Amino acid sequence: MSFRATVLTLYPEMFPGPLGHALAGKGLAAGLWALDAVQIRDFALDRHRSVDDTPAGGGPGMVMRADVLARAIDAVSPPDDPRPRLLMTPRGRPLTQARVAALAAGPGAVVLCGRFEGVDERIVAARGLEEVCVGDVVLSGGESAALLMLDACVRLIPGVMGKSESGTDESFSDGLLEYPQYTRPQVFEDRKIPDILTSGDHARIRAWRRAQAEVVTRERRPDLMAGKPQETP
Repeated sequence: MSFRATVLTLYPEMFPGPLGHALAGKGLAAGLWALDAVQIRDFALDRHRSVDDTPAGGGPGMVMRADVLARAIDAVSPPDDPRPRLLMTPRGRPLTQARVAALAAGPGAVVLCGRFEGVDERIVAARGLEEVCVGDVVLSGGESAALLMLDACVRLIPGVMGKSESGTDESFSDGLLEYPQYTRPQVFEDRKIPDILTSGDHARIRAWRRAQAEVVTRERRPDLMAGKPQETP
């Protein structure tokens, strides 16, 4: 089964958005993956197509209703659907490259994009939603988070990227940030490409890149280095 994403949203016109361009867009057009954006309001229970209500206990804003969301989820994801059901929310578990790779290797995902103050807590348990966070920030809604997550997944689908190794030698692929990259010209504003990269010694180049990746990761994301064995060139 190929990767198929179904996005539940109040703004289906936001999709495919950037996913309809470049490599992701070419893969979509070629049938390497599929995307459906579904309007949550189509499952409202009243003539006003209401999807939200005031929060129990008081407070600002509105909360998306569990009954409306349940109807939407059930319509696109029957009990035998093997795809995980994801809720994009800042209180979810941080999205990692390992989780992205697991999703990309699977049949796809049903993605619920929250809005307002969030969703009724009962829908999370009632429909087994996996809460996913793409960063320690609060967005206007889950759509941009869903686009980010799907972009990360789609690029790992076989055939989407030009070279099969493109997805294995980059940031987070080995628990490290990516090493510095260079290209022509040889000298830019008195800054040279490191000599080792033009030496032709591939073993030394690999060792240098590994060491640089460790330096960058240690400086910028020391949390990723915790418990990781160090290698030296």
